[in-house]
Amino acid sequence: MFRVLISVTALTMLLAPTAHARKGRSRAVPVYTRGGQPNIQAQAAAVVDLSSGEELVLKNADDVRPIASISKLMACLVVLDKKIDLEAATTITDGDRQIAFGGARSRLPVGLTFSNRDLLHAALMASDNRAVPALGRAVGLEPPALVTAMNAKASELGLKNTRFQDPVGLNSNNTSTPRDLVGLLRAAMKNPIITDITQKAHYVAHPVGKPGWTIEYTNTDVIARSGKWEVITGKTGYTDLALYCLAIAVKLSDEHPVAMVFLGAVGKMTRFGDFSRVTQWLTERKWKARASNL
Repeated sequence: MFRVLISVTALTMLLAPTAHARKGRSRAVPVYTRGGQPNIQAQAAAVVDLSSGEELVLKNADDVRPIASISKLMACLVVLDKKIDLEAATTITDGDRQIAFGGARSRLPVGLTFSNRDLLHAALMASDNRAVPALGRAVGLEPPALVTAMNAKASELGLKNTRFQDPVGLNSNNTSTPRDLVGLLRAAMKNPIITDITQKAHYVAHPVGKPGWTIEYTNTDVIARSGKWEVITGKTGYTDLALYCLAIAVKLSDEHPVAMVFLGAVGKMTRFGDFSRVTQWLTERKWKARASNL
């Protein structure tokens, strides 16, 4: 049985800015299908039934593109493979600040100490760039060694078109393809720590030794925090070159988990609109298949 779905139009209304904010910059919502396929606006995409392996929708699925912070999924897989102690504490250093320079503002001040559990939430939910090199250091991997391990893990997973040159995704040479990233999602789905974190809408971190201090994180993945779909795991990404990206695995029915990857979307909400267009198309496709069997 499919979970309750929200239409593309309803999603757009839910996430739309106020009338004042829209003034002078509104644009039409794309029709949800074109030529019988979901009208995906991202420049490259792949939608795969993870139970059967059937490739349901492909758009430039082998194009090699920057993947921005989707890189953090691989970095966290590596540190978790190293059996990181989740309750151990790691201090944010100036080196972490330098690795994150040029990215979004961090909420992890240099000199403060956090549990590795909190740092994993910061990296995967809020995409905080300082958290990633700190996590690598916690398992004995300075940034160059962490990148080497990430590339080795990509090779191990058979991701032939995936390369990393930094651990966080700010480097435009962190590249992959939609088809490869489906494989990364498959690997992330097998790690219960990653799935638990990436399904959350909100999380509160507590700096060590600072009673009363809290840092509240909200998941950058609108799909995960909406609560309207059964998200298995996922990660967003953005840089000026990568544009807006999303890799997500969801369970749309009891027996069919689906991976969706959207790379190079113009507009912050477009990748989520693509998700909604695909889910609507998949739902109607299943209904039509059922009707034809009656």
